[in-house]
Amino acid sequence: MTKPQPPSLPKQVAHARETLLALLKDIEPETAQWVEEARAKRSKKPSVVVVGETNRGKSSLVNALLETPGLSPVDAEVATATYLMFDHAPEWKARACYPGQHPDVPIDLDLLINWVSAAHDLPDGEIPPRYVEIDGPAEVLEKLVIVDTPGVGGLDSMHGELAIEAASSATALLFVVDASAPFTIGELTFLAGIGDKVETVVFALSKVDQFRGWRQVLDANQALLAEHAPRFAGAKFYPVSSRMHEMAGKAPSAEAAALLKERSGIVELRDALQSLLVGRSVMLSEANTLRALSSALAELTVRLEAEKRVLTTGEAEAEALRARKEELTAERRSSTRGWQVRLRSEVQRARLENAHEVSREMRDLQTWFRAAIDAADREKIKTLPGQVDAALQMVTARIGNKVGNRLNQVADLVLADLFTADELAVIRSQFARAGGAQVVLRAAEKRTPTAEDKLLVFMGVSGGFGAGKMAVLPLAGAVAAPILLVPTIVIGLGAGWWIARTRKHTADKQHMKQWLSDAIADSRSTLDQLVSEQLIDAESQLSLALDEALGKRIAGIEEQLREVDKALRLDVSERQKRVTVVNKRLTDVVAGRERAEKLLASIRTLRDKS
Repeated sequence: MTKPQPPSLPKQVAHARETLLALLKDIEPETAQWVEEARAKRSKKPSVVVVGETNRGKSSLVNALLETPGLSPVDAEVATATYLMFDHAPEWKARACYPGQHPDVPIDLDLLINWVSAAHDLPDGEIPPRYVEIDGPAEVLEKLVIVDTPGVGGLDSMHGELAIEAASSATALLFVVDASAPFTIGELTFLAGIGDKVETVVFALSKVDQFRGWRQVLDANQALLAEHAPRFAGAKFYPVSSRMHEMAGKAPSAEAAALLKERSGIVELRDALQSLLVGRSVMLSEANTLRALSSALAELTVRLEAEKRVLTTGEAEAEALRARKEELTAERRSSTRGWQVRLRSEVQRARLENAHEVSREMRDLQTWFRAAIDAADREKIKTLPGQVDAALQMVTARIGNKVGNRLNQVADLVLADLFTADELAVIRSQFARAGGAQVVLRAAEKRTPTAEDKLLVFMGVSGGFGAGKMAVLPLAGAVAAPILLVPTIVIGLGAGWWIARTRKHTADKQHMKQWLSDAIADSRSTLDQLVSEQLIDAESQLSLALDEALGKRIAGIEEQLREVDKALRLDVSERQKRVTVVNKRLTDVVAGRERAEKLLASIRTLRDKS
């Protein structure tokens, strides 16, 4: 007889969720409603961030996945710090987004390249967006959000860090390499760096129709991953050809179109992304619900244990509650409350730590971009302001997250001093149910010509003319010199133009460095102010929240005392019946929380293996 197989993890999680919600509804309906509302608000649509070196075919691949050729600009000069975020809508529409600055600006899709390309001018009066949202009726967008990252300087530049930041908050990262050659050092370094930061990475090998030896390149890539980024050893690669997929749209027959699409590999990749990520997104959402249930059940456990003590110990429990109430009331009324002193001390410590963090981040940023300016040619130097802008947004978000984490630690430290372990379980659950500004980088000013520039041009032309004349006279002699005067002038002017251009490029670099210093100084000042305001506001909010928590705990003790009085008035048989009911509920609640925690551990294990 075949042994029955245990249900799959998703089925176990779904069954546990419904069972625990039913248990919570029976005992604490309001808390169960909070869990259900929190579950309903969470986004169920996963996101995939597309990254890779420049000219690897990222945007062409995105267009193929969306079945919309030419939507995401594929111009090699499209090297900005602007992300493209694709989501679903009944009709195609786009908007430039400026979070924390001013309202979104609608974009004509025909002019999209002007908003995202460094080689095209923005419409008059507009400023570069933080990112561009594009919504449309692509079938894949019903289940996935796709983000096309910029090709700013390649993965070994600041763009690599930007890509990590974008991918760390996404469900998965789609890493695009082409079939021309194995991984570069920059690509391997990037992959080694994201091993602990990005949960899921899918690899696409693009342009396989253009390189016959792509299978050898794929084997080499697998070997390089095993050596340099073992976290992704054995990862599956999806060979794709965006060009072949686009050709399918021009095929003479439906059969030919279907064959081209199948051979392009795009359909297989799209199906794999949906299969992998949609299921993962559901599990992550279920994990969040289980965490909320576990928190609510922990609070309920404390309350049921207190109710059991009331019913079994009577007057002794009443005396303990009265003593605890007096202690907390005195703490709340005292003009030198210890928890307030501790809170102020910990916030000041967080302020100093964040000041050092801001200083280090800005110093590293300035050092990196000064080196980038030194190495930049005339075209790349034009794109640097956009990279600086994007890098500052990334630093701002990172600092904001660290401030938030530190404040959570402060709250935990103060709570631990103020409340017992059982009380903490209740307070944290109440906090959970209770329901950053951006740095705006000023634009790089265009360097206006100065008298020194004109002098440099004159000196360059004069020097070039003299150099040409000196080169001609010894060869031609005095008689032929007048005949060669015109060529000499041409040579001189050409040399002068080259000298003047070189000196102008050097001056442009100096101007860019000065702008960089001013921009980072302005941004640091703004960021310092934002962090300071956040800490001041957080200290005030934490103080009020903790004072309120004290009030609620005192009110809770008073309610428990009333329950003790009621219990003391019960006869022995009635009290025993109540004890039996409480014991049954307590057993169910404790077992339910253990089940939730066990399933959460299984979800984490599954995530770490994948």
